[in-house]
Amino acid sequence: MSAADSRLRVMLHLRADGEGELVAAYDGIRHDVAAADGHLSDQLLQSLEDPGQWVITSEWESAEHYARWARGHQVDRLAAPIVAVSDDRRHERYAIRRHTSLDAGERA
Repeated sequence: MSAADSRLRVMLHLRADGEGELVAAYDGIRHDVAAADGHLSDQLLQSLEDPGQWVITSEWESAEHYARWARGHQVDRLAAPIVAVSDDRRHERYAIRRHTSLDAGERA
């Protein structure tokens, strides 16, 4: 399987010292993103070591699904609330090459 055929994980690393502001900004856009064709999930992560460091991840069926969504949904406008309350942003895309999980029945 090539990277182009793989699921895609998008990661936005950022710094935001106002926790409430960032959570509110994320809550304001997450359902719009989740409704996109090919969107599988997303998460808002906060560092335990440095609470001002955050990561927003999203998983997509493929890089093409993400690219299609990004081209057609005015990402700059949609991301504006998060941009307004954060700085030091770094956006990365990764092909998911392996995935391991246990079904709920396998956990003991």
